[in-house]
Amino acid sequence: MGKITLAQMLGQLAGGMATSVQIFGVTLIFSLPLGLLVAVGRMSKNPVVRNLVKLYISIMRGTPLMLQLMVVYFGPYYIFGLRMGSGYRLWATFIGFVINYAAYFAEIYRSGIQSMPQGQYEAARILGYGRGQTFFLIILPQVIKRILPSVTNEIITLVKDTSLAFTLSVMEMFSIAKAIAAAQTTMMPFIAAGLFYYIFNLLVAVFMEWVEKKLDYYR
Repeated sequence: MGKITLAQMLGQLAGGMATSVQIFGVTLIFSLPLGLLVAVGRMSKNPVVRNLVKLYISIMRGTPLMLQLMVVYFGPYYIFGLRMGSGYRLWATFIGFVINYAAYFAEIYRSGIQSMPQGQYEAARILGYGRGQTFFLIILPQVIKRILPSVTNEIITLVKDTSLAFTLSVMEMFSIAKAIAAAQTTMMPFIAAGLFYYIFNLLVAVFMEWVEKKLDYYR
């Protein structure tokens, strides 16, 4: 492989960044609502549901994401004998990231929900609100405001964790940077990739700060 120009290198990294952004977006879209559902299960009065959800969260938080990705990808073959096509690599990445981050978001949701004063539930009941109305119209908006800093930290971590997709040979930005660096024997791809990640995280931080200011009326 001949030497490539800086523009060519950046173009290849940008293509990998598109995959990283795709992993990031899919994970957020599905793990945030799934995390809320898991949090509800974690607080369930049914001991079977509560303990099963607690076990799931414990496994997701107690084992490496890299290992979880490998289980999701190789599991269908080793457990059920199913041969998945190469296109399953990206789907396995999506599934692994979503179920992992849903567990973390669930605990963040739970801490926020349990921090709400009991008097708010009682006041809503007096005003004639049902349980669903109370939660979604009164409690949840305040919970989101309270947990936003913790959610922001997890989202920033997610940006960096997208690099773990290389475990399944998904050609996201870090995988491409490694391949170029090995072929060209230069550190430039890693430096450029670091800048890509930094700018992405900076944009996320600025956006989340804007969202936090928009929710200031819940003080």
